[in-house]
Amino acid sequence: MVNVVQLDRRRLFKTTGLIGGALVLGVQPSLGAAAPATMGSALTLFVSIATDGRVTIASHRAEMGQGISTSTPQMIADELEADWDKVEVVLAPGNSGFGDQSTGGSASIREYYEDIRRAGAVAREMLKQAAAEQWGVAVSEVAAKDHGVVHKVSGKTLGFGELAAKAAKLPVPDAESVTLKNPADFKYIGKDFGIRFQDQIVTGRAKYAQDIQREGMLVASIERPPVVLGKVKSFDASEAKKVPGVVDVVRLKDRGAPMNTRPVGGVAVLATNTWAAHEGRKKLKVTWDLGPNASHNTDSYTQELIAGVEKQGIAVRAAGDVYAHKYDAANTVEATYVVPYHHHMMMETPSATAWLEGDKCVVWTGSQTPQWGQALICQELGWDPKKDTGRVEFNQVLMGGAFGRKGKNDFAIEAVELTKATGKPVKVVWTREDDVKHGFYHSIAANYFKAEVTPKKSADFWVQRVLHPQIGWIFNPETDQPDTGNLSQNFADLPFQLDNLSCETNKVKTHLRIGWFRAVQNIHNAFARGCFVDELAEKAGISTAQMWYNLIGEDRTVDPGAEGFEGWSNYGQNPKPQYALKTARMKHVIREVVRLSGADKAAADNEGWGIAYATSFNSYVAAATKVRVVGKKLTVLEMHTAIDTGTVITPDRVKSQMEGAMIMGLSLAISEITVRDGAIVQGNFHDYPVARMPQVPPLHAHIIASDEAPGGVGEPGLPPVLPSLVNAIYHASGRRLRHMPVTRELEV
Repeated sequence: MVNVVQLDRRRLFKTTGLIGGALVLGVQPSLGAAAPATMGSALTLFVSIATDGRVTIASHRAEMGQGISTSTPQMIADELEADWDKVEVVLAPGNSGFGDQSTGGSASIREYYEDIRRAGAVAREMLKQAAAEQWGVAVSEVAAKDHGVVHKVSGKTLGFGELAAKAAKLPVPDAESVTLKNPADFKYIGKDFGIRFQDQIVTGRAKYAQDIQREGMLVASIERPPVVLGKVKSFDASEAKKVPGVVDVVRLKDRGAPMNTRPVGGVAVLATNTWAAHEGRKKLKVTWDLGPNASHNTDSYTQELIAGVEKQGIAVRAAGDVYAHKYDAANTVEATYVVPYHHHMMMETPSATAWLEGDKCVVWTGSQTPQWGQALICQELGWDPKKDTGRVEFNQVLMGGAFGRKGKNDFAIEAVELTKATGKPVKVVWTREDDVKHGFYHSIAANYFKAEVTPKKSADFWVQRVLHPQIGWIFNPETDQPDTGNLSQNFADLPFQLDNLSCETNKVKTHLRIGWFRAVQNIHNAFARGCFVDELAEKAGISTAQMWYNLIGEDRTVDPGAEGFEGWSNYGQNPKPQYALKTARMKHVIREVVRLSGADKAAADNEGWGIAYATSFNSYVAAATKVRVVGKKLTVLEMHTAIDTGTVITPDRVKSQMEGAMIMGLSLAISEITVRDGAIVQGNFHDYPVARMPQVPPLHAHIIASDEAPGGVGEPGLPPVLPSLVNAIYHASGRRLRHMPVTRELEV
């Protein structure tokens, strides 16, 4: 349920800094009869129509290459019957008036598909009413068409610009009462359009965080503690200050646990330009107190995780009794899989500029969570986050990739801390090495499986365990086991028909900043599950696809919550029936990826196909990969994904996300973050590689036609890619790799 409200233009500008047209409508979740139809309530976006006919739509979610600033306007323009060429898009600044602006969880469309469309539909109905009144005819005699309203009897037309002022004086209809278009009449939804800001991006005119320039601005380069929770013991800045351009050296605050997403401290060199700041930083002499995490090493920690999953743990979902069963060794498969720490490695490293201007703090950056950033900045400045967020002007710019990293605003808070210390605008610039060594990492993880193949070529007496360090640790140092959200990601949401099952986890300490990473815990859980199903198929003597079908079982709706997994939310959509987990859709995408790739055909000597499947973020995705292995040389020959994501808004964006997921999955197979004495070993692309162009094979993204509710797109493509690759390696070479990366044993 949503409300559409008309906004006061002056208040809109004062509150958000955005300029509206004659008719400005916002959308907010229904708050009941007492809800004020004004800015400051839970507005999620706005659509504005100017007297010259221009339609401006605020993209309330961050744009980091995923294309949301194209897809959202497509939906509004379609319902409005607007001319796409007369639609402009602006990036909304951080402001609670835009509702939840967190860009993550592949949620921007799947959670707001109808709400967004209703913004356009309400505007359309108001423009029709205005035209009908002007002509003195019944509203049933008019229709919106081609950026105007036409009188169906006389053929007279009025443009949107001519009607905007009159429409603005009309009462706003109940959003739930307006009729949304029949999908058969969609003009833009389901069609491809060039992404917004594309011209600026490809011609170098797009503005990113590091492009920000302010008069009198200083640039900061920060030497941070090499170990999480380390502190500066002492430092000598005398040589740094001799570097031409260096203006000041400032010790940042020491910050203990819980760390939240605040900075880690260190020493900042401030200069009149970026080069001088970095050169001055090289001259610093810092002595560190490395703190309690200096003994963390990935080799020993990996063994701790393996030991943790190879013993009985804490059951989070169970059926029957696996522990009373005597396993038949000849038909039993038991395996432990390991995925190392990973880093986001987005092309654009973090940067932010801040300035305390009067009683306001002005920030320019690209953030996936601008409102969270506003609250943390208030806390940093001693302001009340409940009352003073309006004093933080949080200006959003485009992002050159993020993958979850820029959901954390530590770099923006560093800039605020330094502008407060210096009294000048300060831009903080992270180098690639800063980003790799001081990031928020994807969890290292161990997954254990054991199951017995049944006479019907399926499996039973299924035990699975997972153990990894926690995102929640940065908020609560006592956190020592995965929460329900973590366990809902291709772990305890298991869709298989099993009589005897035990899904378990265990406890382990965390030593690094763990953060949200594209697809989050689905990465290691889907990798382990996808490889284990392949191993079961090998044991049963059937194809991997057939084992998936046998395990999934009959066509039905799966409800892990009703089957004992307490707290399962289906990515926030439970119990909405349109997002019910359907096994028929799972099996269909597996069949399609096999059919379209030819993965069921015999491969040449030293070549093999691997397939895998994963459901995540309300989408269904299967992957197929073909490889050649000669000696230790691995060549990836082709990669496919098939996705059923329900109704597709912009097919080319779905295709690009699937292609990006395949490249990222291949990158995960050849890279790892390791830790020695508490410090990250890697520092740049030379020792944490992403897949290079010669390593990337032909990519094929297959979109399954569907009229189901839209699922997520940004993340679901990634989870099945890595297991499809590793399974292909087995079928080409006989090498069963359970410990990533594959480069531990092969050359790519």
